[in-house]
Amino acid sequence: MLQDDMLALPMTTDGGGMGDFSAPAPAGMGGMGGGSVSTPKLSGKAKAAIVVRLLLNEGADIPIEDLPDELQMELTQQMGKMRLVDRETLYAVAAEFAEMLDNVGLTFPNGLAGALTAMDGRISRQTASRLRKEAGVRQFGDPWERLKALPPEDLASLAEAESIEVAAVLLSKLDTAKAAQMLVHLPGNVARQITYAVSHTSNVTPDTVDRIGLSLAGQVEARPDLAFATTPGQRVGAILTEAAAAKREEVLIALEEEDQDFATDVRKSIFTYGLLAQRMQPLDVPKLMRVLAIPELVTAIAFATDEEDIATNDFLLDNMSSRMATNIREEVAERGKVKRSDGEAAFGLIVSAMRDLVTTGEIELISDEDEE
Repeated sequence: MLQDDMLALPMTTDGGGMGDFSAPAPAGMGGMGGGSVSTPKLSGKAKAAIVVRLLLNEGADIPIEDLPDELQMELTQQMGKMRLVDRETLYAVAAEFAEMLDNVGLTFPNGLAGALTAMDGRISRQTASRLRKEAGVRQFGDPWERLKALPPEDLASLAEAESIEVAAVLLSKLDTAKAAQMLVHLPGNVARQITYAVSHTSNVTPDTVDRIGLSLAGQVEARPDLAFATTPGQRVGAILTEAAAAKREEVLIALEEEDQDFATDVRKSIFTYGLLAQRMQPLDVPKLMRVLAIPELVTAIAFATDEEDIATNDFLLDNMSSRMATNIREEVAERGKVKRSDGEAAFGLIVSAMRDLVTTGEIELISDEDEE
């Protein structure tokens, strides 16, 4: 039976060495000379093996799989060479490890993959792309984590371009919610083929899944960097949203004569005062009220004459506090006629405030798909 003051590590199977230190003498015997047993000098690998085994014995969940493959192999091989560690050695190694942790003031990510993750959004896309290409796809870390972060429509495009078997592996690796969203963006027959192919993934090996992930991540990174994050229709739509109504209609009519499809995309991206009632959630109206100046809102409501604009007036008034709505109605009645320049400026300020709330994530607009 093992002594109570010892830590057991795996027995070596080759009958060979004990690693970097020899087995301790039995407790109470004090070695051959009857004196105390001196703590042997340990290598860094041996100390790491002791700490890992101690933590595992205590039930700690150590993410060893996050280490590079070579380090995982070295750690496992070192543990395979060791047998018993006496309590004095165990305490010394544990104390040294604890002291090292206490002295840590700052940690850096492991390798270029971790550094790129930490610097994401803080260095230019061109610099990040060049570093990734120079380091190789594997330097992104886990390719599946990168793939899982893609929008569902991008995942659907990847799946359509690959074989059904590869697409089935991709679908299996995604979270259930993201997988469901990906299927929505696939043609019905393709979605059915991929989901059926999942039934044939039982014997797929981890190495195969890893290689598929690397290949798909490589395709994502091979895409050229784009100068604009939004589509042409979205950019023109944002510009026309801020333009005067007369100029907006003039430009849209001209676009429809030149390119009907592009004009349709632009119209979908335009957001006007009259669309607030169609795109905002009623519960989000108080959030908008908190960032608006009452005079701007009074001016906008007094200026509204089109059917859509009047519908937005009613929508806002019906979903704010009754006291505020009553005060605004009284001020509108006293305001009288509003000049076009003042009214359109008020419309623009309200729409801009709403879009700022959307950008910060405080409110979420109703999409065209939700309306359908």
